Amino acid sequence: MKGAVRVIALFESLKGLVVLLAATGVLALVHKDLAAVAVKLVEHAHLDPASRYPEIFIAAASNLQNTRLTLLALGAAAYSALRFIEAYGLLRGRAWAEALAAGSGAVYVPFELVGFAHKPTPLHAILLLANALVVLVMVSACLQRRKHAEQNAT
Repeated sequence: MKGAVRVIALFESLKGLVVLLAATGVLALVHKDLAAVAVKLVEHAHLDPASRYPEIFIAAASNLQNTRLTLLALGAAAYSALRFIEAYGLLRGRAWAEALAAGSGAVYVPFELVGFAHKPTPLHAILLLANALVVLVMVSACLQRRKHAEQNAT
């Protein structure tokens, strides 16, 4: 069980790192001409800026304001901090981290179920199974901790 919890802790820290890097990238866009950046990205991908989806992307980038970007980056940083704290707690064998990991994993399961029901792709299946496995492992760890505490209390 400890090995599985360590794998989950490393996975959570990896998620935190990826989101933190994304937040850093978003912050780099503050005070930039986002429409021009979007056009450059579309052109770099060799897409026609006048076609439907690239045009939607460019229009969305044009409507982003620095305040929204900053709030998005702050939200991503908070999410990353939560993932790092959770990973630290899991690696240290803390009960609160096990409960947090079970709860945060359980939050994703209904969304993954809906996504898989709507469009059953291998990615949806993998995400659903991964989140369900995280919940299963963490609930099992919480129950083992409780059983151990009850045995020690008697």
